[in-house]
Amino acid sequence: MSDVGMEQQVREKGNAAVTSVIAAIFLTSMKLVVGIMTGSLGILAEAAHSALDLVAALITFFAVRVSDRPADETHLYGHGKVENLSALAETALLLITCGWIIYEAINRLFFETVEVDPSIWAFVTMGISIIVDVSRSRVLARAAKKYNSQALEADALHFSTDVWSSSVVIVGLALVWIGDAIGQKSILVRADAVAAFLVALIVTFVSYRLGRRTIDALLDRAPEGMAEQIASAVQQVEHVRGVLRARVRGSGNQIFVDLRIAVPRHLSFEESHAVTNQVQDAVRSIAPAADIVITPVPVAEDEGVLERIQAVAERGHFDVHNITTHLTKRGVWIDLDLEVPPAVSFEDAHAMATDLENRLRAEFKARPPKNDDQAKELTRVADINVHIEPVAEELVAGAELSSSEKAKFAERINVIRSEISHTRAIQDIDVQRLNGSVYLAFHLVIDAQLSIAQVHSIAEEMENRLRREFPQLGRVMIHAEPYKK
Repeated sequence: MSDVGMEQQVREKGNAAVTSVIAAIFLTSMKLVVGIMTGSLGILAEAAHSALDLVAALITFFAVRVSDRPADETHLYGHGKVENLSALAETALLLITCGWIIYEAINRLFFETVEVDPSIWAFVTMGISIIVDVSRSRVLARAAKKYNSQALEADALHFSTDVWSSSVVIVGLALVWIGDAIGQKSILVRADAVAAFLVALIVTFVSYRLGRRTIDALLDRAPEGMAEQIASAVQQVEHVRGVLRARVRGSGNQIFVDLRIAVPRHLSFEESHAVTNQVQDAVRSIAPAADIVITPVPVAEDEGVLERIQAVAERGHFDVHNITTHLTKRGVWIDLDLEVPPAVSFEDAHAMATDLENRLRAEFKARPPKNDDQAKELTRVADINVHIEPVAEELVAGAELSSSEKAKFAERINVIRSEISHTRAIQDIDVQRLNGSVYLAFHLVIDAQLSIAQVHSIAEEMENRLRREFPQLGRVMIHAEPYKK
């Protein structure tokens, strides 16, 4: 999240929490005064409930301020758990209040009679309470949903349940008033205590829900179904062979995702990194603001001989090229070039080649390829030939050949080309003297409809004939160009 977005989040969450504190102070004071004046346990219970809302709003106010602080050296995952702890504190306050209300309600129902005055102020008070509660619960719920804040959501839940509990109290007061009007006061006067008891039941239910969610968050329980959704989305990413582990946990409004994915082991580091970037995008499509850790695990699956050789070399940090293999009844023959730094001694270079050979033999012995027709031959390596060559310097000074030498090369190249079928022209000839040999590069125009194997064969024939005529040739680069009519 950008700094501007974070500042807006802190500001909006803080404003929602502050207005909740102000609303709770107003409602608590109003209900307490009217409850004492009328003697209504229902209104006093609501005053206690609103006092609890005030404490909860204060806890929420401080919680959202602390939870939005960025991670630091001692809190590497941020301060999001403060919101969960604040919700746990609110749950404890709810349960304490419920216990007191239930005790008083039972006392008034069975042991003590208290006069209740269902005055117009009692009804006005509860009506105002409902209006304020509806307004605050909507504002808090909107902010909680926007910023995934459990603390604000808990506060919104407090105010929304106040609407129902206030409605219950109004019904209780109305029944007491009706009892006065019809002369059945002794029976209906207990309706106020019954209303208070129902308020306590509502608050208890809210406490249970809030407490369960809070404990789940503190115990790092994954959001319902999110791990499965993430695993399913990640499985669709190219080169992902499986999701070995998908762990999700919440901390305040932050989601943390920890993934272990299986990827083909022959992928290079850059290719594996590209896969993890795609996996990250897939996760963010489900949890946009998630903090994601992805561990790619290389696995072997349906690999050919060449891919297995590349995987062994990649794992051992060997630079190899020009890999060729062929199969006989004795097994697999492997030929390859191993690049080593020019300053490495021959003894050390040979040790590197031997290490590579041993790794390759162990690879084929441990896991023979799944090929029923050739399984017997592919279970063993007949021989491995490693050609050691120094890594080419990054920049080597070249020298121009004389005009006559260049002309001789150009003439012979064109003559040889004319004797090879499916070739059309020679372009961009470049000849230089490099490291005591001659470097030759040119473009060879070939019929476009040929297969790549045929094109490679033509280029190889061209190179072989040139080397026979010019033994001084070093590197020969033939760039094939498709002929277009």
